[in-house]
Amino acid sequence: MAQKTEKRAKEILYLLLHQGKTSVEQLAEHFRTSSTSVRRDLARLERQSLVHRTRGGAMLAGQTYEPFRFDATFTEREKRFQREKQLIGTKAATLIGDGETIGLTAGTTTTQVARALRGRKALRVLTNAVNIGLELSASEGPQTTLTGGCMIWPGAFSLTGPTALEAIEGFVLDRVFLGVTGIDVKHGATMIEVEEAAVSRVMVRQAREVVVVADSSKISMTSRAVICSIQKINVLITDNGIPGDARTEFERHGVRILIVGI
Repeated sequence: MAQKTEKRAKEILYLLLHQGKTSVEQLAEHFRTSSTSVRRDLARLERQSLVHRTRGGAMLAGQTYEPFRFDATFTEREKRFQREKQLIGTKAATLIGDGETIGLTAGTTTTQVARALRGRKALRVLTNAVNIGLELSASEGPQTTLTGGCMIWPGAFSLTGPTALEAIEGFVLDRVFLGVTGIDVKHGATMIEVEEAAVSRVMVRQAREVVVVADSSKISMTSRAVICSIQKINVLITDNGIPGDARTEFERHGVRILIVGI
């Protein structure tokens, strides 16, 4: 895919994340291109299971139109901004030194962090994500502890509830890597499920450093359950699609921004 076309496809997804749906005419006007080019972009994104084309427009695959709801299976979410998430995961792994104890919350981007840690033996990992436990058990690598708890949502792999919270309180973490649904200056890091946010909040409390791993589609987005304020976040790792004004605001509040490029 040509660089210009790929950039336009990323921006279409970014617009859909904020608006829920859009029309071919709106996109053609926004990009100052032809309706034919927009339809080709949408067809390509539909083949990747990222959007559903509608009469005269498109909507995100799995979109429910509930306010701030981003409800899709893990597999569908993993396909969105897949390359960016892989690069973010690789970058996150470079921050971790031998002998550290880290926390990984559930999520598609934190899963990429876990994949970048396979083979790292001098490391301890605490996670509430069943799939991350399986990822790290597939080869000799970090000593991994699953929190235990209840799996409430099909396809989410996240463990929540009192058992998970109690397990986390028994650890001191050098750093925690947070997967989020949204991050902005006003509300901080947020996600959809209240129970899952509670687990992430305890990990934040037990960590010396808090690192949010989020592709640029999550920037300036807000969901219903607060994990932590912007003041608690030390580092944000994202891709080069982050808007310049958002980056400036985060940095003004003391957040270190690490950008990965594609």
